[in-house]
Amino acid sequence: EMAGKTPEEVERLIGNPGIFEAKIDNVTVLTGSDVASVEAPVVGDSGEWHVPFTLTTEGAKNFAELAKGKGGHEVVMYLDGKQIDEHPPQLSGELAGGEPVAEVEVTGSAADVETAKEESNTVYTVLKTGSLPVKIHTIGSNTVSPELGQQFAQGALIAGLLAILGIALVVYIRYRRAFLAIPILITTISEIIIILGVASIIHWNIDLAAIAGLIASVGTGVDDQIIITDEVLHHDDENTRHRRTRTQMNVKNALFIIFASAGTLIAAMLPLAYVGFARGSSGIGTIAGVAFTTIIGVLIGVFITRPAYAKFIEIFVS
Repeated sequence: EMAGKTPEEVERLIGNPGIFEAKIDNVTVLTGSDVASVEAPVVGDSGEWHVPFTLTTEGAKNFAELAKGKGGHEVVMYLDGKQIDEHPPQLSGELAGGEPVAEVEVTGSAADVETAKEESNTVYTVLKTGSLPVKIHTIGSNTVSPELGQQFAQGALIAGLLAILGIALVVYIRYRRAFLAIPILITTISEIIIILGVASIIHWNIDLAAIAGLIASVGTGVDDQIIITDEVLHHDDENTRHRRTRTQMNVKNALFIIFASAGTLIAAMLPLAYVGFARGSSGIGTIAGVAFTTIIGVLIGVFITRPAYAKFIEIFVS
């Protein structure tokens, strides 16, 4: 997936992978085979940008040896023997110490955000295509227009609102108490907002896979809140003098069940998430995207929203 590119541009960039080289003082210090994975470029509001990428173990060792003592020297990048940047970045002193470093990045700055995006995308594409080990053949392509993307966003919002209303109706039918249905809805909406906020901070692409993971984590959250509610209300008719103590015990029992369930779910999702991260964030597949979003949602739930709801239900019943 490449935003803002025509199918012809994508085919030209990816369908014809070239030979990538990075040179310091006209000595090759990196090649495409040394690049293990490349992450999506990050562009700041003031025009600064950086493209993180990961080196192989052997590539990191070779780079450390060849770049030792050359801090401040220009790192000139080539694709098929052609220099790609008129203003090459300089090697930082941290990378010139002679110690192998696998996690590195190319940084730069531009006069405006649009220029920064173009420059960072060029570096990203060169690193990505220059590290491809095989020839790519195009068998098909699809284009999603901005209008269709906007329609998709509106449809997703409507579906989310309908899902929330459905949850509210089912919870109200179950408990016949609006004061219980409303907090569950507020907690669910808060959880969605927090997950989207985390995704925004880490620049996570919300695609169909991420939405599926979001739905799974929210569904788990509602289920956990019902467990807490049932555990507490089951003893709601006990002696008032001991009700507060009993309520606290029931909340602890419910949270223990929830934490154990969350641990099992995370353990099941970790192998799928690892499959994606082993290839870098730009290579995360559909299944890995579902796993990662689900794990993030479950962690936010067990550490933030579930305890918050448990505290409310404890105060409400007591």
